[in-house]
Amino acid sequence: MTGSEPSSVETPVPSLVVETIETDDLGPLVPLLDRGNPLLWTRRGYGLVGHGEALRLEFTGERRMLDAAEAWQRVVAAATVTDPLSRTGTGLIAMGSFAFSDRSRRTSVLIVPSIVIGRDTDQSWVTRIGVGALPDPVVPPMQPYGGPFTVALRPGTLDADGYRAAVAAAVDRICNRDLSKVVIARELVGSMPPGADLRRAIEALALGYRDCWTFSIDGFFGSSPETLVSVDDGSVSARVLAGSAARGSDERSDEDAATALATSAKDQDEHQFAVQNVLASLRSHSPNVTASEMPFTLKLPNLWHLASDVEGELTDGSTSLDLISALHPTAAVAGTPTVEALRLIDELEPFDRGRFAGPVGWVGADGDGEWAVALRSAQVDPDGTVTAYAGAGIVAGSVPERELVETRLKFRPIVEALA
Repeated sequence: MTGSEPSSVETPVPSLVVETIETDDLGPLVPLLDRGNPLLWTRRGYGLVGHGEALRLEFTGERRMLDAAEAWQRVVAAATVTDPLSRTGTGLIAMGSFAFSDRSRRTSVLIVPSIVIGRDTDQSWVTRIGVGALPDPVVPPMQPYGGPFTVALRPGTLDADGYRAAVAAAVDRICNRDLSKVVIARELVGSMPPGADLRRAIEALALGYRDCWTFSIDGFFGSSPETLVSVDDGSVSARVLAGSAARGSDERSDEDAATALATSAKDQDEHQFAVQNVLASLRSHSPNVTASEMPFTLKLPNLWHLASDVEGELTDGSTSLDLISALHPTAAVAGTPTVEALRLIDELEPFDRGRFAGPVGWVGADGDGEWAVALRSAQVDPDGTVTAYAGAGIVAGSVPERELVETRLKFRPIVEALA
């Protein structure tokens, strides 16, 4: 099913049969992944693993998330679900990844796995999903890891000089008051060796960045520190990240780096653009939504980030798919004002971002779900081509060389996972 232009004719959806059962703790999730098509959503060792595809929905164009929300409602309405646990992540779920741009050549997907293995702090479960009949086995056998491999990543369409020039051009436009902020990204490319086991790279991310959302959906994988939106029983939350600094080489320099970030006027301005953008996008769905009074410094293995948590209660029955449509793209990954920032991105980035900086996560039958901004990520195509992405927020005080260094730091998780 592909969504682009609204249509009065709805594509029929299959009637899915869904059954969730409790199971013993199966241990770490990453070793349970399917080698050929790893489907994963995890943080701190908990989350969801998918095997197979009971249903695949594809979407394109500016309505891709709204089309996904409407299609998902039809899928849910046609499904027969047995879920005695009724927990977050049990029953019918779909794992999804959406393109950043309305004009992207990369499709956006919702994938309903045939088997879902779930694990939270005090329970584990298996959900089987089929068309007419449930798949076997209940728990797929573990597949041994393939041998170590290395992917050498090199600059794509923007080398170092090209990126510095793009940042300088963006600063000029900001100083001319065309816009207040824009996020300029660049890409690295490489090739996966034949037979390489992507689970090794995914495991490196899951273990090295435990406080991030580690994901793998349709060849797109990464570890994102930024929660776009989480919806759970009427409550909505998000974590906004904007403004960053390199970690120090020792305890003293690390503390100094965090302090400098927290007191940086340039980074505070960039952060406030992002926070106000998220609050404005959510307010029509949650009038009481609030953000942390002051941003805090979030420590990751490679960076310090300025972060703010956003919380509220939904008043209009919106699903997580409705909210990702309302929120995307945030100022943290596009800029402010949004329309002008997207226009400048199209002008200065000579490549398609694909699913980088788009929503990635999962949705349940009740519309609840967890979605991250797809950062620290890479796409692996069927021919083995790997494309990794990283960007930096550009404001009036941005210095091209410093922004280039920031992208190098943000590439580090993927570069190290593939090396």
